[in-house]
Order: sequence, then structure tokens, then C-alpha cells
Amino acid sequence: MSLGDESGYGDAARSGNDGGYGGSGQTRTRLPGRGDDMYGGARRSGRSSSRSLVTVVGVVVLLIAAIAFANRGGGGSGPADDEAAGSAAAPTAPSGDRPVRTTTGGIPSGFEHSQEGAQSAAANYAVALASADIYKPARRAQILEQIFAADKVSAFKSRMDKAYSTEFLKSVGLDRNGEAPAGQTYVSRTMPVGTKATAYSDTAATTEVWCTGVFGTAGDDSTDPVRSDWFTMTLQLRWTDGDWKIDAFSQQEGPAPVNGDNKVSPSEEISKAVEEFGGFTYAR
Repeated sequence: MSLGDESGYGDAARSGNDGGYGGSGQTRTRLPGRGDDMYGGARRSGRSSSRSLVTVVGVVVLLIAAIAFANRGGGGSGPADDEAAGSAAAPTAPSGDRPVRTTTGGIPSGFEHSQEGAQSAAANYAVALASADIYKPARRAQILEQIFAADKVSAFKSRMDKAYSTEFLKSVGLDRNGEAPAGQTYVSRTMPVGTKATAYSDTAATTEVWCTGVFGTAGDDSTDPVRSDWFTMTLQLRWTDGDWKIDAFSQQEGPAPVNGDNKVSPSEEISKAVEEFGGFTYAR
């Protein structure tokens, strides 16, 4: 998807009880013919109880150790291991760092002043730059003011106003305000697949964002059906005014996987999905 062709977390609390068991460590069995002896002569010896307790404790300790090892990902913790991990390719799995919890103009803001914070900013800015709102002149101006460095806003606004001209909007079935005809829905939604930092300092960062997305017009008589795309966006960011902002960006096709054998959905289903399914805030 070329630019111009084109946004969270839940926890389930679990509760339970111990079933009212006191944990006496003894098994009480009433056998026939034992009179008033409620234990029936079958009370476990203290040694047997001790052995059982030791066994249970041992199993618990081993289980805790196994969980701790698994959470470490099986990696070493020494300096040599840390150095090796730093030189390896960054995994596409989330890092676990706290995601941003603030937004400005509907776009995440307040990213961490770190390499991972820059990657989070790049992912969220890629979503904004390839959204349906970027086609709307009034909304586009707000987006650019939010995600670009202040001294870059004017130049990029001029470039994008020319790129999203009335003629271009008409060619994709939109009016001058970036709106689709009645009964149709213009779709342009991007989903970052992963991020990669190619350069970083305290004041600047360059991050690549691998994305997939859907774009096109859903509805009767549409001549621009909704289809998918794969592309990589490169964003040059600057730390300014307490946040990461864009200095420049570019986009190229791919990497793209082989197309699947999914059944094509009717336009009504696509329009409904766009209206009902919300987007995400992305954090590296």
C-alpha cells in the first residue's frame, strides 16, 4: 500500500478457595468392628506424614524453579550473554515494557525516552500516516501537527495537500473532503507486524516498521474493492518537547508472504468489520 492509499488490554481476575481443608496431613478412615476408635487403627504414622510433606514441598520448589527459568526465556544473565543478546536481531515478540497510556488528538503520545519508546512511537505513527483520516484535509492537518516535529509540519502539510489533491481523491472514489459516497465505506487501516531500530541516540532514532493493511472502498457499485497490502515504513524520529516526533519518513513494498486461500468477504461484511472492530495502541 503506497502512502496515501492507504487504532487496550484486558485482565480476567480469577478467584478461588482452598475448599476448607485444614491440611492436617492425616487420613481418617473409620473401619467396621473398631468400636469407638474413629481412626480405626489406620492413622498414618508421623514419619509417613513427614515424608509426604517433604515430597510435596520438593515438588513445589521444583515447579517454582521451572517457572522462573521459563520466564527468563532460557537465556543467560551474565555480561557475555547480555552483549550477545544486544547484537542479535530484535525479536518480534513484545518486550513487555509499559505501553503509553495517553493520547493527543486520538493518537498515542508520551513515549518512553528509549530505543523501545522510539519503536513504539514509530509503530503508532505508521498507523496514523496510513489511516483513512489522512485523506481528510481538516483531520490530516491535526495528525501532522501531532506526530511531526514542529519545524517540519508546514513542509509536510504542503507536500501532502498536493498529494491528496481533489483529483486524486476523486480517482479513489472520495469527495474533496475525503468522504466516500452514501452507502459506501472507504477503508484504510494499517497493522504493524514488527519494528526494527536501525539507528539510535538520545536525540534521534531511525526505525523501520513492517506493516500489513487493508484499503479500498466497500459498498455497492465500488470500483475500488478492499484488498490487503504489505509494506515497510522507515521513520526518522527526533526527541523534542518531551516526546518522539517525525523528522522524515519513506515507504517501500514488502516483505510480502504468499497470499492465503481465504474466501473473499462481501462488501457489507467488510464495512461492518471496520465499524465494529477498534484499533490498538502499539508498544514495543
